[in-house]
Amino acid sequence: MTNMNRRPKRFPPPEFPPRRRAPFARMPPAVFPPVLGLLGLAMALREGVRQLELPGAPAQLLAGVTVALWAFCALAYLSKVARRPAVVPEDLRVLPGRAGLAAATAGGMMSAALIAPYAAGVATGLLVTSLALHAGLVLALIRVLWSLPPVARAVNPTMHLSFVGFIVAAPGAVALGLPGLASALLWATLPVAGIIWVVSLVQMVQAAPPAPLRPLLAIHLAPASLFATVAGLTGRTGLADASLLLACGIALALILAGRWVVAGGPSALCGAFTFPLAALGVAMLVVGHGWRLPGLGVLAVSVIAIPALAWFVLKSWPGGKLAERSNAAEA
Repeated sequence: MTNMNRRPKRFPPPEFPPRRRAPFARMPPAVFPPVLGLLGLAMALREGVRQLELPGAPAQLLAGVTVALWAFCALAYLSKVARRPAVVPEDLRVLPGRAGLAAATAGGMMSAALIAPYAAGVATGLLVTSLALHAGLVLALIRVLWSLPPVARAVNPTMHLSFVGFIVAAPGAVALGLPGLASALLWATLPVAGIIWVVSLVQMVQAAPPAPLRPLLAIHLAPASLFATVAGLTGRTGLADASLLLACGIALALILAGRWVVAGGPSALCGAFTFPLAALGVAMLVVGHGWRLPGLGVLAVSVIAIPALAWFVLKSWPGGKLAERSNAAEA
């Protein structure tokens, strides 16, 4: 009888007109991996036209456009964070968010390398700021991972972007006349990448990753390529060749397993292919000698593939589909 007399729960009346989200309230971090790929393409194109002694205007134009795009995306995400700072740990709880935020700070490091020849002071400030923010993200990620169940703390390729991502700052450090910093980043991240590679290989033998997550396997290519680039820039030819051989082995494995890797179909994670491809091209061109011709071939493929993949991912950002597909937090 008491339950029959209880009043029904009151709900707030519907709003009219419907409330609109604030701009960038659900800005998806998944935009940053393809943007990082475009920045890497600008670096590869700059090195390619330099070696071919061609006019540098196309590379300079691409560098300017991609740095501006990264800055716009970074400001959009910062506006989301300013509205509700808790979105950062929330985005770090999902794989697209982790990869995206690590790519965001890595994009700052890459932007510093691109603008170093034109504005060394600005580039230095951007490089230091990006390294500091990346370190803060790593600490935040460790805290988030500690709060998750063990199965969610398993090693995965996105950990390269977070824990090894500091190496992206090394080419910029060399361009700014800081080879000591580049060497320190190289030796600090090498063993971390090695651990991730070994654990990932063991996990692959035990159980294959689900189809939707397989594009992330391409991230394994990026650290090896960056190690080769940094070793080449700092005069460590033996390490450069060894790292590049490892990178080529990973690339060959990805090509041979290509149909299996993309079995999940087009998704927001396709941006994971962009930066590793660009990084491989840069590495081959920087190491040079017998690697130059293959590097130009990779650059030719990159000029077509990277913008196409970036457009595929970025075109779903304005309508909110990318945020939904990548489970982006809302401010």
